[in-house]
Amino acid sequence: MFNIFTNLSYPMQAFIACLFTWLITSLGSSVVFLFKKVNKTVLDAMLGFAAGVMIAATFFSLLSPAIAMANNLGMTSWIVVSLGFFGGGLLLFLGDIIFDYIVKKRKATPSNAKRIVMLISSITLHNIPEGLDLWVAICIKT
Repeated sequence: MFNIFTNLSYPMQAFIACLFTWLITSLGSSVVFLFKKVNKTVLDAMLGFAAGVMIAATFFSLLSPAIAMANNLGMTSWIVVSLGFFGGGLLLFLGDIIFDYIVKKRKATPSNAKRIVMLISSITLHNIPEGLDLWVAICIKT
């Protein structure tokens, strides 16, 4: 099975990998259709599990390679990683401030609109570098 996948063209491999990621994400989020009301303990456990997976993914996929790359380039790794980490937090903080400023001007925004806009903005900002990485990987391999 793995040999079949590795013999495909790089764009097809990228397409299948993206499709697989989409399928797993859809499968994980479809659990919401099984419950009308979620017990608070179950919700806390699911959020804790998701947070642990995301922290592990952040370290092993982003921070650890960034530290290694900074060390290879002769840079102070903790400064580089800290700037990137806190830069992302600052970006979300600024988005929060900008949204509050816009709401004060309009004065007619639903109570949950802020959470919705912040979620959409965060996911969009999260997906832009992933899409660029995928595009660069396809261009390099072709």
